[in-house]
Amino acid sequence: KKSLGKTKILSKKSTLDRLPGICRKGLKGGILYADGQFDDARLAVTLALTAADHGAIILNYFRVSQLLKTEGRINGLEALDEISGQNYRIRASVVINATGVFADSILQMDNPGAVPIVMPSQGVHLVVNKSIFPAREALMIPKTKDGRVLFAVPWHDAVVIGTTDTPRDRIDEEPKALEEEINFILDQFNRYREKPIDRSDVSSVFAGLRPLVKVGGTQNTAALSRDHTILVSESGLLSIIGGKWTTYRKMAKDAVDRSIVLGGLPAVKCMTGKLRLHGYDPQITYGDPLSVYGTDAKKILQLMTDNPDLQESIHPDYPYTKAEVMWSVRNEMALQAEDILARRSRLLYLDARAALQAAPGVVSLMAKELGRDEGWQQNQLRLFQQLAADWLPGK
Repeated sequence: KKSLGKTKILSKKSTLDRLPGICRKGLKGGILYADGQFDDARLAVTLALTAADHGAIILNYFRVSQLLKTEGRINGLEALDEISGQNYRIRASVVINATGVFADSILQMDNPGAVPIVMPSQGVHLVVNKSIFPAREALMIPKTKDGRVLFAVPWHDAVVIGTTDTPRDRIDEEPKALEEEINFILDQFNRYREKPIDRSDVSSVFAGLRPLVKVGGTQNTAALSRDHTILVSESGLLSIIGGKWTTYRKMAKDAVDRSIVLGGLPAVKCMTGKLRLHGYDPQITYGDPLSVYGTDAKKILQLMTDNPDLQESIHPDYPYTKAEVMWSVRNEMALQAEDILARRSRLLYLDARAALQAAPGVVSLMAKELGRDEGWQQNQLRLFQQLAADWLPGK
């Protein structure tokens, strides 16, 4: 009853009509099915804002430096504010380790002898202009030559092509696409196109790490479950590991319900099943660039009305405005250029070169709002240029 639409068998003609530019040779037809898509960074920010609406204190750019214990039981943590350099000691009835691929570092902070439980798997994506693949619907190849699935998905008025499933031993804050991964995606995508594409057609390359839970001695990350696991250590540290965006509400329920028992807290019925997120708007106009903000869009429009200069885009080829930069600094905890260009807007993901071109203007705006000096601006530009260099498609 929750289906997004019925599955249909498509003729060869209908498949070609829906997916212009795909290879005709060997094509028999297609299968049309429905799936959903979202913006992961935008949902993460929205969840933080929703938590704040309900009384949570959200701390951005805080790094846990140690766990606090009394008689071997965790009762808080010490954290460093990486912006001000100040240390804080925070007491808590329960500490939850929900740090994705970094979960093992916290487990080993709790117990240096803890056996690693996360097996990181790298997924790489290439982004191309929608003119290269001007389809309304996504292309899904269910089985490539090495048995993987390949997608080409319309996203933010561009097309994301991927992905890979590469086991990694090292966990980096900024994982980098391997040459063989980029070549693999290009090769596989070109097998199903009339006209092949190459590096010059790629606007951005990005990689992410999946926090898969180790099972036995398997080395095949593609075969590992995407379900989540909850662990409670001898000290009382609760860790939730694995999982995926699709099941985030179930993950939250399981973690909090377990925490209530672990910390002897008052039992409260979980409300996440029907909880509306910050900015919920039943009248939303999908496709409007500001629709991702929900009801906050009206406040951003008011910003533009009050300050006409803020109506200007941060890059002429993309819809992101100066007003959104100001909004994100004031209301969405954006503190560095990367926050704006990668996670509040998605410009770095869509077009690394355009993001580099937009960076000076964004940094200047942020500096005025945050009260930062010229030295801060130069440092922000340098840091962002170093980051974006790895997102450029190269030769």
